[in-house]
Amino acid sequence: MEQMEKGGKSYVGYEYKIITVDGSRSSMYLDSYRNFGWEPDENQTGRKETGRETIHLKRDRKILNKAELTRLERHFEDCMNQIEMLERSKYRQGRIAALTTGILGTVFMAGSTFAVTASPPIIWLCVLLAVPGFAGWIVPYFLYRALVRRRQETVEPLLEQQYEEIDKICEKGSQLLRN
Repeated sequence: MEQMEKGGKSYVGYEYKIITVDGSRSSMYLDSYRNFGWEPDENQTGRKETGRETIHLKRDRKILNKAELTRLERHFEDCMNQIEMLERSKYRQGRIAALTTGILGTVFMAGSTFAVTASPPIIWLCVLLAVPGFAGWIVPYFLYRALVRRRQETVEPLLEQQYEEIDKICEKGSQLLRN
């Protein structure tokens, strides 16, 4: 990094970057951004919001291989976004199926309630509608767990592939910084 002397003090011009990330991944972001020439800005403190963290970074403006480092950095950010999407996709299908089943169970229970409160009460219809209603309230938990487990088996290899790609990207960035 090129430094200039001004009045006995070395001068380094910095560029700054502020990112807001998931709190559980903040150390991964910090470790990875160092491979692209970024370092934490000690003059700023990271803000923590609900599950999110704001990270302040800085890097020398005259860093060598800046264009290639920026390209690798964007590739890294894309990989991290894909990881976030994959993590969220684990639960999406299970959540939708469980909610739909629960709502259908509630509809059957409402029909059962209307059948018993009708004048005269239709008990056989009440029982007939109550059985799928109770099933619609019990099944969602097990349905959710089964669908999440199945989706995790599909997503885990994809996540591992993304982490391997991030490792290669950071390794390339680190090599560029050493040159």
